[in-house]
Amino acid sequence: MTHVMILEDDRASMEALKKILMEYSGDVCVHTASSYDEARKLLDADIHYGLFLLDVNLGGEDREDIGGILFAREIREKFRYTFTPVVMITAVGAMEMQAYRELHCYQYIMKPFLPEQVQEVVQKVLAKEKQEEEPSIVVKRDGVNYQVKCADIRYIEAIHRGVCLHLKEENWNVPYVTLKQILSKVPEGMFLKCHRMFAVNLREVEYYDTVNRIVKLKDCTDVVEIGVTYKTEIGRLVSG
Repeated sequence: MTHVMILEDDRASMEALKKILMEYSGDVCVHTASSYDEARKLLDADIHYGLFLLDVNLGGEDREDIGGILFAREIREKFRYTFTPVVMITAVGAMEMQAYRELHCYQYIMKPFLPEQVQEVVQKVLAKEKQEEEPSIVVKRDGVNYQVKCADIRYIEAIHRGVCLHLKEENWNVPYVTLKQILSKVPEGMFLKCHRMFAVNLREVEYYDTVNRIVKLKDCTDVVEIGVTYKTEIGRLVSG
């Protein structure tokens, strides 16, 4: 299921977009917002969006309004949406060029839009998601090979003669594997080694506390230690 957010202050345009998307595929779930504030609430919800359709101009007759572009900037500031397709909807030619330069937008749609234009975008996004299935690793536990989705791993801990995978639902001890070997199997850039004994899933990090040398994880009571030799590197990451 692909979750799509539509930010459009014109009710007729919003309903038209929603109808086009829902009629195109049953694998699309549409979330709508008519204002910047509504869109921010949707963005903070526990939903992972696969596509954003954003009206550049949210100010009605005010052609100087660029609320959609401002919201797109906010989207791009979130790590999980660094590469998520953002499509700008606009009737003002100069604005989509600004969005393309600054925000690496996927595409733009000029008003009045045609159903075929919207469907083409959705088709591309769904095809891309199908190609990019959730990465996983295979680990042996109790003599049986299991496939574990990398997204389900909060962090990895080196233990005596193996590693512990701290998953969202449970913890798995995997014997005779080193932390280095596990990290060689996961996608590059998805996990950060913050200690000689620990590596955290970047998607699961709530914040880094370099003063107390801990990593706080989302929706989890666990905290992961930052090693002395890793403190400077993580400090550079936090400061941008």
